[in-house]
Amino acid sequence: MDRRRLFSLTALGLAWATGSAGASKVPTEWDGLSRVKSKRLEYVFLAPGADFRPYSKVQLDPTEIAFKKNWQRDYNRDTRGLSGRISDSDVQRVIVEGGAAASTIFAEAFAAGGYPVATAPAADVLRIRTAVVNISVTAPDVPMAGRSRTFASEAGYASLILEARDSMTGALLGRAVDHSLAGDTAALMRNRVTNRADFRQVVKVWAKNSVLGLNLLKTSTTVA
Repeated sequence: MDRRRLFSLTALGLAWATGSAGASKVPTEWDGLSRVKSKRLEYVFLAPGADFRPYSKVQLDPTEIAFKKNWQRDYNRDTRGLSGRISDSDVQRVIVEGGAAASTIFAEAFAAGGYPVATAPAADVLRIRTAVVNISVTAPDVPMAGRSRTFASEAGYASLILEARDSMTGALLGRAVDHSLAGDTAALMRNRVTNRADFRQVVKVWAKNSVLGLNLLKTSTTVA
């Protein structure tokens, strides 16, 4: 499955995660996967009869990053003057740096959870693809004329989509979608440092929950 395919799947998942589709519209089946209950991720779908017990290692694709559609345009439209606007290079920098950071977080979480990261397919290797998408930053830290400080009750929000496949055959075993606020603490001053830390914390929680979910799937087809 290529990048365009992953994000076409994400579009549907985000409709549920962000509430743009009513709860009644969340299907019980998705590309042959059946929805199961999960306390850690909002929506989890598994292939009927999928057996995760053989997998003791993971092969991780680089985490893909995407901002909310038109986020840059809408933010710039509401910004007075040119000094505080988000440039295309700003967006690309975050995509590159954020993707590298998220990839590292997932790799460290799986390794710490007892799943060594493999570099090639094998019978005991589960291939996992992740994407952090629909990113919206409430108060991005960009150069502005004069001295200024920005305060916001949250850093922003983002959504995760995760897909698990057998690394040898490519057989689809499961998908998960989750939506989360970042830095939902108080009306704190926001800057590049705090934004980065808050979004990294969200990814760390996703990574931890992904490992815990895999642990459970090795003993049960119900994600508790």
